[in-house]
Amino acid sequence: MSEPTRIPAPEGVAPAAQYSHVVLGTGRFVAVSGQLALDEEGRLVGESDPAAQAHQVFENLRRCLAAAGATFQNVVKLTYFVTDMAYLPAIRAARAAHIPDDLLPAASAVQVAALVGPQFLMEIEAFAVVDG
Repeated sequence: MSEPTRIPAPEGVAPAAQYSHVVLGTGRFVAVSGQLALDEEGRLVGESDPAAQAHQVFENLRRCLAAAGATFQNVVKLTYFVTDMAYLPAIRAARAAHIPDDLLPAASAVQVAALVGPQFLMEIEAFAVVDG
């Protein structure tokens, strides 16, 4: 598998504590669409529970990455869409279970007015690079 290069603080840019500013790699690009807190039967996991939803979303991301021959080690970018920024600690805790601090991808967090349904608190997408 390709090993992405992470640059947490490019020269002249303030360091980031929860993500890398730049991640680059060579290989095959993998895009995983935004994942929701749905189990394999399509049922909501963790109604009104950001920690349970984040856990399920990261499990779905893991399965999607595996289907493309990738792991979280190959992830170069995560985008978090949340209905409330207060959910970010739950997302970070779920992320920490899959991605160690020294392998943090680039990341963006966007608060949105709504997702595809009012029961969803977050949606997360991932970009990865694997050997071609």
